[in-house]
Amino acid sequence: MMGDEFDAQVRNAAFEFLKTECRRAGSDVLPRAVLAKGFDYQGHPVAILGPQGIFKPAILPEMPLSITTAPARDDGTAPYPDVVGNDGLLRYCYRGTNPQHHENVGLRRAHENGVPLIYCHGVVPGHYVVVWPVYIVGDSPKDLTFTVSVEERRLVSFGTMDPDDRETVGRRRYITREVQQRLHQEGFRQRVLGAYRQHCAVCRLRHAELLEAAHILPDGHPKGEPVVSNGLALCKLHHAAFDLNILGISPDYRVDLRLDVLQERDGPMLKHGLQGFHQAIIWTPNRLSWKPNPEFLEERYSAFKKAS
Repeated sequence: MMGDEFDAQVRNAAFEFLKTECRRAGSDVLPRAVLAKGFDYQGHPVAILGPQGIFKPAILPEMPLSITTAPARDDGTAPYPDVVGNDGLLRYCYRGTNPQHHENVGLRRAHENGVPLIYCHGVVPGHYVVVWPVYIVGDSPKDLTFTVSVEERRLVSFGTMDPDDRETVGRRRYITREVQQRLHQEGFRQRVLGAYRQHCAVCRLRHAELLEAAHILPDGHPKGEPVVSNGLALCKLHHAAFDLNILGISPDYRVDLRLDVLQERDGPMLKHGLQGFHQAIIWTPNRLSWKPNPEFLEERYSAFKKAS
């Protein structure tokens, strides 16, 4: 059908648009403004997302183009409980409680027709990780949720696609864990860099592409949660030095260098990039809840002193 062909063309154009924008940004995190503006297709504007979670641009006849999970609030809670189940699939909430709401009906049609969608996952207000293609693979009016498979295209490349096949389930879980980790890392990075106003806490470098979010207590630690108070915005040099215990940060926010590195004689990078910050006070956010947790710093600083 001509309608099906046109629908596929618009979706493919949307995927190409996202590919270009992610390449331009050097990341799969895109501003809401870019996604809301979208692109032009045959003289028609095509937004990637809208004010509602299930979004269909006017150019498409009946099935949505994207689904969106809103960013978490400051207290860490989410407006909608979209969660990943033990089977490695996302449970995406209906619009409202009426299974026959037109947006729910549209997603149901996407499910029936095997149509690819775009998933926009809010990491911080105004910024979303975009993942495509995703597919609706289940519908539960009783639970008011759709079941979403993330990056199903990669599963296809493995061969078998029997949804009950043990290997398929295992692969799906593996891929979903990868995606979850990416969402986790991007969310943490965006929150920490935002709190530190896009500059390194040690050297004040302001080039976001050279900044990273360092965990004070690592992911595997019982208290190593992805919260701003367990993070530091550091440039790549100071992040690496921090992780390798070349550079430590005391509970009173003072920079300390490993003794052998402090006494070493080398070129200007060592002198100005590391030694010059010995005993300097790091910059921290103004909001008290965003400042590095002194207890976390004390534990990490103790490990640094032992390593030194």
